[in-house]
Amino acid sequence: MTPTTALDTYPAGRTLTADKITEFHAARITLLVHLCGVKNRIGGLTKLAKLDFFVRYPNFFQRAADHLKQEAEALASRVVESAMVRHHYGPWDARYYQILAYLESRAVLTVERRDKTFVFTLTDGGVAVARRLAGEDSFQDLCGQMRAVKKLFDKKSGDWLKKLVYQLFEEEVAQLPLGQVIRP
Repeated sequence: MTPTTALDTYPAGRTLTADKITEFHAARITLLVHLCGVKNRIGGLTKLAKLDFFVRYPNFFQRAADHLKQEAEALASRVVESAMVRHHYGPWDARYYQILAYLESRAVLTVERRDKTFVFTLTDGGVAVARRLAGEDSFQDLCGQMRAVKKLFDKKSGDWLKKLVYQLFEEEVAQLPLGQVIRP
């Protein structure tokens, strides 16, 4: 990933995608904790990763909603802006540790260990950042997807979400070799 502070040295002729920008991922995780969490908090890295999966893969989210016989709001965009890979516990992004440390270092969120679970909580400043981002036109589709994910999976645990992913997407996720990119 290229932090935006290095964009001034990024070659003008090379394609730059949001996937290569640290701040893009940091904004998404900030919004995820704000919009999909409870009181600006998500308990568990597994839950954070699975909610992020359903935000990033709208077609898989729609299939999960159909399977659960729940209405899911149709989205304007079904594009996967940033792919995830198959990991031991399902969909994963190797950048999580970097992004979470980035957010913690900027006092946007705190990471606390409770027993065996990491709890991610937005600070007051993080809540202000999330509200500002949620008001931006460029984040409206993403926020809409997050609200739909929250509505469908609000009370579900990370373990429950992991099992759902493996059950519904056996071919697309569960059978992939570790490290393989998940295709929409």
